[in-house]
Amino acid sequence: MNTPKKWIGIAAMVMLTAGCGGFNSLLNGNDYEAKYAAAMKYYNENSFSRAAQLFENLTMYYRGRDNAENISWYYAQSLRKQGEYLIAGYQYGRFARQFPYSEKVEEAHFYSAWCKYKQSPDYSLDQSLTREAMEEFELFAERYPRSTRIPEVNNCLDEMRKKLIRKDYEIAYGYYFIEEYHAAYQSFKTFLNLYPEAPQREDAMFYMLESGYRYAINSREDKMYERLQQVVNDFDRFSSSFSNSRHLASAQDIYTKTRAAMAKMGA
Repeated sequence: MNTPKKWIGIAAMVMLTAGCGGFNSLLNGNDYEAKYAAAMKYYNENSFSRAAQLFENLTMYYRGRDNAENISWYYAQSLRKQGEYLIAGYQYGRFARQFPYSEKVEEAHFYSAWCKYKQSPDYSLDQSLTREAMEEFELFAERYPRSTRIPEVNNCLDEMRKKLIRKDYEIAYGYYFIEEYHAAYQSFKTFLNLYPEAPQREDAMFYMLESGYRYAINSREDKMYERLQQVVNDFDRFSSSFSNSRHLASAQDIYTKTRAAMAKMGA
């Protein structure tokens, strides 16, 4: 993918012209060899914005020609290196589809996912891009299990998984906070099933227990006993999992009240 030697002289002449205010003339002109030479020179000098503009301009002209792969690759690279992750990710994906036998296709698949990872927002915001990035990284790991990129892929996946864990925990706790106890119970239950290794597991189990109790005790009579029995089961799991929990006294109080309510029902 090196610039052909015959264009070195062209590039030097073009850069001199562009440096004197001729960049727009070059961009809008029809000397495609000069554009390509200048684009490569800008790229190698870390002037990625100008390089990207020229590579984008060259894309249509060189489609199906010898330099099409080079141009597509360096266009994506130029976008990524100036932080244009949305467009860069799209271009890497397009490169992988157009040049599936390229020596760069593995790297293109990696950067397609990585650009989504870089756009992943704070945990408090919508996590659609986070999930898309995780799916792409997981697909990359399946395609290239021996890739030298795998440790980086795993680090990115771990980071994004922690973000999803916190997001889902905060959603469940939000239901608890506003006293929507049935929604809280179901959300904490789903959270615990999805993330058995979550650092919030102890708190989640306790708030699920308390939410279950508050939901059960306010249930209609024909449903109350069944739901109270579930509270007992949840207490048993919590107390066996976290015998030294800071919530244990509160959990035992819930258990005592649950048993008393069941006794009043004649159980």
